[in-house]
Amino acid sequence: MKAITITQESEPIQLVDIDKPKVSGDKCLVKISAAALNRRDQWIREGMYPGIQFGTVLGSDGCGVVEEGPTEWKGKEVIINPNVNWGNNPEVQSSDYSVLGMPTNGTLAEYIKVPAHRLQQKPPHLSAEEAAALPLAGLTAFRAAIKKGGAKAKKRVLVTGAGGGVSQFAIAFAFASGAEVYVTSGSNEKIERVKEMGVKGGFNYKDEKWFKEAGQVGGFDAIIDSAGGNQLNNYLKIVKPAGRIVMYGSTTGHPEKVDVFRLFWSQAQIMGSTMGSDDEFVEMLEFVNKHQIKPTVDQVYKVDDYLNAFDRFKASDHFGKIVVKF
Repeated sequence: MKAITITQESEPIQLVDIDKPKVSGDKCLVKISAAALNRRDQWIREGMYPGIQFGTVLGSDGCGVVEEGPTEWKGKEVIINPNVNWGNNPEVQSSDYSVLGMPTNGTLAEYIKVPAHRLQQKPPHLSAEEAAALPLAGLTAFRAAIKKGGAKAKKRVLVTGAGGGVSQFAIAFAFASGAEVYVTSGSNEKIERVKEMGVKGGFNYKDEKWFKEAGQVGGFDAIIDSAGGNQLNNYLKIVKPAGRIVMYGSTTGHPEKVDVFRLFWSQAQIMGSTMGSDDEFVEMLEFVNKHQIKPTVDQVYKVDDYLNAFDRFKASDHFGKIVVKF
């Protein structure tokens, strides 16, 4: 079968032929219809991800049809929970936690073998491509925006980096919860696009004084951020007293300093968040079904065109999720 794996070649990701998995017991063989890219796939490509094991099939997001496995799953169209060994504590992942696609073989292949308990039925209102875009980014955004950020009616929420996979879900989830949603982006075009999704306003973070404009709206109950870096101090200037800054990434690195005085005097909380528990994955799907939320898909590539898909992700010009179709 065709699979996209990480190798030691000059171009690390390669489309190769490998053996189709064999299943028994409670394992299911899922024929992948579509899989989506995440930032971790590009980090693995660049050698910037811990514990890389060469030969591993990449991909954490996938939608497909169960061909083999327990009778109750055969023939069903499913999506796959990307958590591996979350553990029993709903608040935090276990010490041996990992994410599908490294070191466990992932979804960027014609077939994948997974335990039946990793499967959930595809939301019926979504296409295979839309459903493939949902698992990792949707789970991450649900925990960050809803569970930790507390997005709900009468709350004002700022989601940073509009246009990325997780941020688009954080925007959609916060809006569906009834919150008043604002965004930041380095692209005015992306800001205008998310306004079409119901976002009330946006701020271009390339303007050094963007936070002053943002502060004029009256402060934010929650700021959902993946960038980190020196913007943290700007967030402390615009978060409401006792508000929450939820950080699920650090694409711009560590802050050079933190305004600790402003932090403690405002009673603000800085909260870390990554992925989400298995129960939250189920809750996220229920939320998506209830509100009929549809992921934004940037482009769909055929598997043979996988390098262009990865290169588009690397360029950061995309809006929404990049999907590879099998």
